[in-house]
Amino acid sequence: MIKKYDFLVLGTGVAGLSFALKVAHYGKVCVVTKTNLEETNTRYAQGGIAAVTYEPDNYEKHVNDTLIAGDHFCNEQVVRMIVKEAPNQIKELINWGADFDKTKNGEYDLAREGGHSEHRILHHKDNTGFEIQRALSEKVKNNPNIDILENHFAIDLITQHQLGKIIKRYHTDIECYGAYILNLSNKKTTTILAKKTLIATGGSGNIYNTTTNPVIASGDGVAMVYRAKGIIENMEFVQFHPTSLYNSGERPSFLISEAVRGFGGILKDKHGKEFMQKYDERGSLAPRDIVARAIDNEMKTSGEDHLYLDCTHLDIKDFKNHFPNITSKCLSIGVDVAKDMIPIVPAAHYQCGGIKVNMEGQTSINNLYATGEVSSTGLHGANRLASNSLIEAIVYADKAAKHAINDLKNIDFKNGVPAWNKEGTSHPEEMVLITQDYREMQQIMSNYVGIVRSNLRLQRALTRLGIIYQETEDLYKKSTLSLQLCELRNLINVGYLIIKMAQERHESIGLHFNIDYPHKKTITV
Repeated sequence: MIKKYDFLVLGTGVAGLSFALKVAHYGKVCVVTKTNLEETNTRYAQGGIAAVTYEPDNYEKHVNDTLIAGDHFCNEQVVRMIVKEAPNQIKELINWGADFDKTKNGEYDLAREGGHSEHRILHHKDNTGFEIQRALSEKVKNNPNIDILENHFAIDLITQHQLGKIIKRYHTDIECYGAYILNLSNKKTTTILAKKTLIATGGSGNIYNTTTNPVIASGDGVAMVYRAKGIIENMEFVQFHPTSLYNSGERPSFLISEAVRGFGGILKDKHGKEFMQKYDERGSLAPRDIVARAIDNEMKTSGEDHLYLDCTHLDIKDFKNHFPNITSKCLSIGVDVAKDMIPIVPAAHYQCGGIKVNMEGQTSINNLYATGEVSSTGLHGANRLASNSLIEAIVYADKAAKHAINDLKNIDFKNGVPAWNKEGTSHPEEMVLITQDYREMQQIMSNYVGIVRSNLRLQRALTRLGIIYQETEDLYKKSTLSLQLCELRNLINVGYLIIKMAQERHESIGLHFNIDYPHKKTITV
């Protein structure tokens, strides 16, 4: 089956849906999600969205905070553009129905998070992403120009490869004509041709044992673009959130928002002693890379499997009002935030690198755009500043939408695109072949390519992952398509990219901390 759309959107978080709403005025749109419309990385974002709103805050402060957190590896031109355009994009979110908390005098109730010099985080309680997702999903469902394909999975992009042409990696004339889409309900494949395609598939947190990402975060967009010979960059910069709730066996890990530390929560060891001042003068409000490494070091030194976030000294009534979901979740495992310290552990949280895009959201592949966590814009540098991700997504969705709309008249559908013709016909003999390789991949990445790395660990990870890669490719070639097999294949591709780019980075900077290359912020490990 072949379907044709002006715009194809892969992913239904804030990046994908805001793009879809903007381009729907100019053509027919197809939005694809492998679960349901609302199940996205955006939905799980607790803290909020950063933007300059009131004095004494200003653009320069936000720019400077972003550059410092990113270890000055950011593209300053991009940083300035996003910071400047953030307020107007937030107004559009509000016009679409998103609700942010306000004080009694009607001003926005701005929070402060680690790495920020001012209170500038707009939020909706402690479930900001859920609120934004709700508003956008309602708008998209009510738009007659947008078709929604739930429980559908993007297998691969359609480029010259499918026309029998051989293309060298990073060739500048690669074109995207759409994507092959698998219906997960009936296992049938559809060829969707599009004049313009957007990848907004989120991150890849499930490559690690412990992650705050939902189970859908399997690196699909990065893997597809890599296989299509597009440019991927900075994958070595994987952000671990310092404070996920320690609750053995729970997956994904429940996030304890950075806003809790901004509210006054203090990191402590099991004896109730503060430790962050040993690592950074900003204490518990230091940027995430520093805090995560400090916690990792404290755990390794003490032998403990978790540390604590103490909120018992705070105004508990006010705390519960700001963080009702965190309060409720903690209570569900027997932790009363009024009396008990919250057990925490770092967890894989955000992919700072990804598909390289320019300031219009264009990838190195013609007619293909990428926005949100899947992309690498230059904003985050070597470490993302808290709450900069949602604003990056909506600003770049706006940029990509404008470019795609203006260029639409110059594009037509590609003729002669073949149907999906994968040769595999047999079902996987045993699901254990997939699940075991999945677990091994997570162990390899967690043990060797985590918060602290070394040249020896990286080489060992590459060798071990190579074995699993070959096993998975062999299984993929002979098997019928399944979601589990495709996700494993994509995550292995992403793991390879993280390892190779980490090996090529001969310095410790930001989130990439290699004990063989000391950093000015180094701590004893």
